[in-house]
Amino acid sequence: MRETTGAVGALGRAAEVEKAARQRSGWYARYLWAFAAGQLVLVPLAVLGRGPVSVVVLGVANVLLVTGLSVYAARQRVVRRGFGVKHGVLVGSWAAVFALVVVLGFTVFGRSVPFAVGAALACALPLAVGAWTEMRGSA
Repeated sequence: MRETTGAVGALGRAAEVEKAARQRSGWYARYLWAFAAGQLVLVPLAVLGRGPVSVVVLGVANVLLVTGLSVYAARQRVVRRGFGVKHGVLVGSWAAVFALVVVLGFTVFGRSVPFAVGAALACALPLAVGAWTEMRGSA
């Protein structure tokens, strides 16, 4: 009888820990939304900008975004199961789209504003989808 009670108690505590982890893992959705919003600024800078001033502005803006997101992520105490795989897929998807956009922007479209807008949305899309799925999973 005691063993059953102890096992039930341990399972209850495990369920409470899992529930707390799910509730506190909403930080990753906010991280992804901020990363996606950053793309709406950085991608047009990368596609439309030319010259050393543009490179410096893009570099500083990118460093500020990545530093801010890294500090925010490092301060979080809860990471959900499968976080590394999900983060790797999302960042890999973003990197592939970003690389394609920059190459197309320089070789095919030049300084096309409509392309820059579409490219920014395309780069933000994987991150926004990841944020949306993370919000659904942490509820």
